[in-house]
Amino acid sequence: MVAVMAFCAMGSQAQEKVEMFYPQAEWSKAGDILMHTPGQELFNGVIHPSAGLFEDYFDVDKASEEHQGYISMLEANGVRVHTVTGILNEVGIDSLRTLASNLLRYDISNIPDEDAIETESYRQSVLQKMSRNDLIRCILLRPTVMLFRTDNNTGYEAQYIQNPLMNLYFTRDQSITTPRGHVICRMNSSQRAPETEIIRLCYNHLGLKPILEISGNGRLEGGDYIPAGNISLIGCGMRTNDEGIRQLMEADAFGHDTIVVVRDHKLWQMQMHLDTYFNIIDKDLCTMVGSRLNAKPGDPEFNTCDIWARKPGTLEYKLWKQNLSFVEYVRGRGFQIIPIDIDDELHYANNFLTIAPRHIMAVGGQSETLKQRFRDAGVIVEWIPLESLIDGYGAAHCMTQVLQREAWKPGR
Repeated sequence: MVAVMAFCAMGSQAQEKVEMFYPQAEWSKAGDILMHTPGQELFNGVIHPSAGLFEDYFDVDKASEEHQGYISMLEANGVRVHTVTGILNEVGIDSLRTLASNLLRYDISNIPDEDAIETESYRQSVLQKMSRNDLIRCILLRPTVMLFRTDNNTGYEAQYIQNPLMNLYFTRDQSITTPRGHVICRMNSSQRAPETEIIRLCYNHLGLKPILEISGNGRLEGGDYIPAGNISLIGCGMRTNDEGIRQLMEADAFGHDTIVVVRDHKLWQMQMHLDTYFNIIDKDLCTMVGSRLNAKPGDPEFNTCDIWARKPGTLEYKLWKQNLSFVEYVRGRGFQIIPIDIDDELHYANNFLTIAPRHIMAVGGQSETLKQRFRDAGVIVEWIPLESLIDGYGAAHCMTQVLQREAWKPGR
């Protein structure tokens, strides 16, 4: 267990000093969670959903209302929710302006070279005058001003382009929280890359200094990481690659002696991360979508896993076993697996958030069959109305970065 003392921003409330314990088990009681309520930055994504990495069009205002309702349900369970916008409203103005400067661009490719220095000076002067709210707009909307020289009026005309961070509300993806601490990811999609700058600023404001940032050809997204007691599960497929996992192991960032690399051979957007087809409810209970659970060797849905291990007290991981059946590995660790049928799977039933042992927050509208399976396993389910937000290719788990959980010990 790793503990640090941190100052936690509480929206508009004064900061308070709390003791943070990094989570070692997905099923332990959740304490602090980082989230982002989406707003205007969603619009560009929904007008061409596929290009925005979304599944379908959805109503931006309804999505925001759903997200705020989800936060209220979490808070009713004693979870402290920190929002990205709340933090941006509290960080030092110089830090905010620096981030906005990185994301506001003047395109000078169509104006004379001699104007370039003057134009950059002009951009900086505008940034110095901006209000906090407008700096936040620059950060979330990522505007580009494409400049053209003209003999009319002020001497300039412009075209305005936005590259908004429409996927930022999936705060699971930009970082992971291991028993060692927080790791800043390297996103697989270039349009999502700037999200990590914002999340890094949030961590710094909360006093939670990341221990590693994935670099170079490494790719890591948080939906592929699940801490499971004394092991780490990490998906390798569409969004996370071997190089990203290697960097985690080399830096001892997992904080576990055993790493299970779950290999996805299907590479399907609907199941882009490990948490879209596998999830954990308790130390002996998990879920898996039916197509993965029942797949045979050679099927695209058949997940294999590689086991990396090291001797206690050493830093170097060795490949211990390779190409094991992931289903059999999970069962061998004593997990009962609740199957998720196809209709529920397509409604993001597997992408729930466990907030305590056998207590989950899940997308509403699932089948009575699944509800009965949960009841039979003694699972408390709070069903969340997320009908708009799930059209962004994600649900309850994807929208949360759990910063702190109660420490778990074997036998609990």
